[in-house]
Order: sequence, then C-alpha cells, then structure tokens
Amino acid sequence: MKASDDPVGAVATLDEPTRRRLYDYVAGSRHPVGRDEAARALGIARVTAAFHLDRLAAQGLLDISHRRLTGRSGPGAGRPSKLYRRAADEVAVTLPPRQYTLAGTLLAEAIESAEAQGIAPREALARCAREHGVALAGSADADDPLEILQGAGYEPYPDGSGVTRLANCPFHQLAQVHTELVCGMNLHLVQGLLDALPVATHVAELDPGPDRCCVRLNRRSTPPGGER
Repeated sequence: MKASDDPVGAVATLDEPTRRRLYDYVAGSRHPVGRDEAARALGIARVTAAFHLDRLAAQGLLDISHRRLTGRSGPGAGRPSKLYRRAADEVAVTLPPRQYTLAGTLLAEAIESAEAQGIAPREALARCAREHGVALAGSADADDPLEILQGAGYEPYPDGSGVTRLANCPFHQLAQVHTELVCGMNLHLVQGLLDALPVATHVAELDPGPDRCCVRLNRRSTPPGGER
C-alpha cells in the first residue's frame, strides 16, 4: 500500500514510540537498513524491529529491497536480507482536505500555456482548471457529481432549497488572499467536471460565503439535450 492511499493511517502508525524511533533511524540513514542493524541501534529485539519495520512498510512509509549483506553469491551464500529505506512517496495530511499541490500545478501549467500560446494567464488558467475537471470526471468510478466531489475533498451537502453547497474549499488559504483568481479557477474546475459527465444534472456558479467553498451547484430542472 502506498502512503498516499491512506495518509491518515500512515501518520497514525508513527504514534507508537518504538515504531517512530525506527522510522527516524531508517529515514536518517544514508543506506538501506537491515533488521539486525535497526535492532542493535535501538537496543531492541530483532523480532520487535522486524514487526515494526514491516508495519511501516505496509503503510507505505518505508520501501523494501533485498540484498545479500555478506557479499557472497551462489549456493551457501544464504538468503538475501530484507532492507528498509524511507519511501519515495510523500505523505501529506490536512484536515479538512486541502490540495495546494494541485493549485500550484494548475497555476504553473497556466503560465506555461499562456507563454506558449500568447494568451492571457487567466484564460490559460481557466482552460487548465476545466481540463482537470474533465480528467477528474473521466477517472471516476461513478457518474454522480456529488460522489466525485466528495472524493475530491469538497464535502458537498444539500441546503434544502435545491442547491448543493460545498463545505470545504481545497484551496482555502490561497482563496483567502487571491480570492478572484482562485475562486475563478475553482469554478472552471467544477464546471469542467460537470460538463464531462454523461448527464448534465447540475450547473456551477460562484456564490462565496464564510466557511464554505465559493462554488455552489444548482440542479437543472431538465438536462439540456437529455442524456448525452
């Protein structure tokens, strides 16, 4: 399992003191660490080190490789040792979910696109955000926009008037400082997602307010053109 599959679980794994010490030792080592070395370094039993190292690997915090430490090969050389090193994957946990890496990626792509095509940066950002929304819809296992938005961290909820609001803004801090730019990006992303679904059940519009995303979803009374 990769750490990105369950970042909260991965971080929670480090709450156990011995496991955290083992992780710190492996992460600080310049070479892959074997079970014997880790046990000696921490003054614990080898079986204890093996148990915690494997738990860390199962949560995606450590990568595993195998190598004979004796330098010998062939019959009688023994089995390769299991070695651990810090995982290449990053672990990032924010509650509620935030996606500042995505925002940075979209902004960087927009600048590159604007320079390459000779268009305004905001126009390029709108295109990039919309394309990401289309890709998000295409990679989803469901056609329900609310389910997809929930998975993307927006936390949609009906307000009882036929409007669906988004309790969480994935770009919250950026939106506080660069409101018009980031909210526009968000709107194009959500609308791109909605337009890419087989049936156009909702339309997005800006409706900023305290403690929620600036985008809201209005349900269409009749999907334009019926099912696409």
